[in-house]
Amino acid sequence: MSVVGSTVAAMAYDFQVTIDCADPHTLADWWAEAIGWDVEPSKEAFIRQMVDEGKASESDTKTHKGVLVWRVGQAILHPESGRRILFQLVPEAKTCKNRVHLDIRVGDERREAEVTRLTALGAKILHRGSQGPFNWVTIADPEGNELCLS
Repeated sequence: MSVVGSTVAAMAYDFQVTIDCADPHTLADWWAEAIGWDVEPSKEAFIRQMVDEGKASESDTKTHKGVLVWRVGQAILHPESGRRILFQLVPEAKTCKNRVHLDIRVGDERREAEVTRLTALGAKILHRGSQGPFNWVTIADPEGNELCLS
């Protein structure tokens, strides 16, 4: 945002949300299933070309579900808008509460079914909350990242 005198000019930027994790591909699979997005397809031919040309090494890659992928990251995509969440490999484990988390709006009528479905996939219930007419359940994904179902 830039400020000129007392006029504020807002810029609209595209963005993606990035989640640090220990196993990007497995966590991306979990989140894609959890919120109904698509795992971004691997560009296997491009990866092979980069290795063949010496612009990447075999250690930059791995095989996930029989497909060659970049080792350090995996994204999921919203099926219509193309919005992207990237899961990125980091060396350290999660140690405290997230400062940012996703709120997934499932609706009052579907919340408990979603809690049941996601805990069956490896989520853990952390907290049930309410404020006035609003209710939510805070859960953690398999690596401990918080999200709310509202």
